Amino acid sequence: MSATPLAPETATGDDAGGVGLRLDAQVSLGALDLDVSLEAAPGELVALLGPNGAGKTTVLRCVAGLQPLDAGRVCLDGTVLDDPDAEVFVPPEQRPVGVVFQDYLLFPSMSALENVAFGLRARGVGRREARARAGAWLARVGLDDFARHAPRQLSGGQQQRVALARALATEPRLLLLDEPLAALDAGHRNEVRRDLRRHLASFAGVRLLVTHDPVDAYALADRVVVIEQGRVSQAGTLAQVTAHPRSRYVAELVGVNLLAGDLRHGVLTTSTGGVVVVADLEVPDGPALAAVRPQAIALHPEEPHGSPRNCWRATVAEVDQHADRVRVRLEGSVPVTAEITPAALAELRLQPGVAVWASVKATEVAAYPS
Repeated sequence: MSATPLAPETATGDDAGGVGLRLDAQVSLGALDLDVSLEAAPGELVALLGPNGAGKTTVLRCVAGLQPLDAGRVCLDGTVLDDPDAEVFVPPEQRPVGVVFQDYLLFPSMSALENVAFGLRARGVGRREARARAGAWLARVGLDDFARHAPRQLSGGQQQRVALARALATEPRLLLLDEPLAALDAGHRNEVRRDLRRHLASFAGVRLLVTHDPVDAYALADRVVVIEQGRVSQAGTLAQVTAHPRSRYVAELVGVNLLAGDLRHGVLTTSTGGVVVVADLEVPDGPALAAVRPQAIALHPEEPHGSPRNCWRATVAEVDQHADRVRVRLEGSVPVTAEITPAALAELRLQPGVAVWASVKATEVAAYPS
């Protein structure tokens, strides 16, 4: 996909959304009911995070023109790409959009050079010029020595760079990356992630990245948009999202416990009858959320006495040990997950069904309006 100029009648000026991407996508697709709005500026990389089936890839397909909207609008740099009400739909091959698919989708019978040149040739560029431009892009991604290699002769990281070169060779104004690191094994992912960040830095257009890995978002994105069940549940910088998670999915993603309830005078009462004392009395009364780090929760065989202002009786539901840390999921009026050491696990003799007491200092509870 790429930079074939759009027909003049599709350009509507500032009323179409100005510079960058503006998306208002409404699509019904099987069990998915998608209703997502987002914006992204040139030079910005926005990561779409969310569980499987949430609608992340469908958003990319809508932008690319592979999935027409039922309602809404896709605008790029003031040009309408899709607007069902106005009966405007720009075909995928005419959109100034480059795509790096999850499995790269390189043509197995073509060399790396031919794969990169393919998009240019499909848009009317002459064979000689297309090959010259493709060669220049392979050099930019450090693969000029592999121009004659078939995809099967390349590593996963090299295939990704060929796919990236193919997407950028057509000089798009928007680059879409659908789980570009998912096909790589864990041993190579960090290295390829660093390479990808370096190559993306040279692209001045809008960039959208679909991923389920918060590490990708941390390393690559300027901003994240969390999509759950076809809706945007949270958006902001990764620091903002992790500091104040607003759904259980986000809380689990960043490794904290999230409790919802009604806050009155520094005391949060949950729907299950649990009571959590909050140290920050400036949080306004009303519906609120409280985030608690698993590492801040201490476990005791008997009710503790002393400084903790939060103590809850609980039952061990699950014990999961990883290397030098143990995660203990607790059931009770305040269901939380605690993280302890193997030594503490052995001392407390924890196993499913065992009754314990959990405690956490009020200063370790981060509360904020829901």
